[in-house]
Amino acid sequence: MRYLAWVVKALLFILVLGFALKNADPVEVRYYLGYSWQAPLVFILLVFFCLGVVAGIFAGLSRVYRQRREILALKKALRNQSQSVTPATPWVDGA
Repeated sequence: MRYLAWVVKALLFILVLGFALKNADPVEVRYYLGYSWQAPLVFILLVFFCLGVVAGIFAGLSRVYRQRREILALKKALRNQSQSVTPATPWVDGA
């Protein structure tokens, strides 16, 4: 199974490398106020892909931290509830 994973990774690498070699032409990205940036198309795609990944991670982190705070609050409430409960006395039959 590990060998199959390595073969798939190698094929994916070769595919991406071929894409990069075919798209090495310079491209100009224009910004506001007359600013522009020239770089190979593959590099620009890589930069914007990485920016999208970082934005996605930051978007997911807010939910993770909110859930962690909620879990901690629930654990604290459970701990407080278990401490406030007194143990029940056994029922003794008077007969």
